[in-house]
Amino acid sequence: MTTERSSLRFSLVVPIYNEEENVGTLLAEVAEVLGPHGPFEAVVVDDGSKDRSLECMREWKRQHGATWLRIVCLERNCGQSAAVMAGVEQARASIVATVDGDMQNDPRDIPAMLAIVEAGEADAVVGVRHKRQDTWTRRMSSKIGNGVRNWLTGDRVTDAACGIKVIRREFFLRAPKFLGMHRFMATLVRYLGGKVLERNVNHRPRAAGPAKYGIGNRIWKGLRDCFAMRWMRTRVLMHRVKEEF
Repeated sequence: MTTERSSLRFSLVVPIYNEEENVGTLLAEVAEVLGPHGPFEAVVVDDGSKDRSLECMREWKRQHGATWLRIVCLERNCGQSAAVMAGVEQARASIVATVDGDMQNDPRDIPAMLAIVEAGEADAVVGVRHKRQDTWTRRMSSKIGNGVRNWLTGDRVTDAACGIKVIRREFFLRAPKFLGMHRFMATLVRYLGGKVLERNVNHRPRAAGPAKYGIGNRIWKGLRDCFAMRWMRTRVLMHRVKEEF
């Protein structure tokens, strides 16, 4: 499969941190589900994993001769937003899809979301986990968090933390970069003048390994980010070059 920018339909970016139990199954599913919808590339970003995630990905690529798979390694653990942006910066297609590395997102949702962006109906399509397979505590904390987030940012996003998104790459590159930005991409696209649509997506129970986020390590950081977004709403640069002579 070729990886020339002009021939790629989309790039899939997957941040990985300590997912050694999931990466093999994840890559096999990506190949099976998205292969028929290519040509595409998967840019899998190892965010300084402390387990065998990187070794497992390298071995899987070698065994399967997966030319569509690119493995990017960060020099240290920098967080999910940095891992996503590292993948976007390395991506070679004009449209970028993202999924989380824990296999709770279903790549089968991507083709329909991709078609909407390709048709020009939106600049971004973001997932909504309408039947979320998480504990009551996690679901309720997200519901409250989304309500506070929308109130502070002046935006309306149903499920900001949903990892499955399809967005024109230019909006990732134009957006202000900060820790936690991956949860605000829908709002950032709107701030930059883009059109965003939401789409219900499948959500699966975590197959293996512990969850990386909880109430304790998200609430205060999330609140701080919301205030930053509130300030940014009136300060973000939105210029585009019309023409040059």
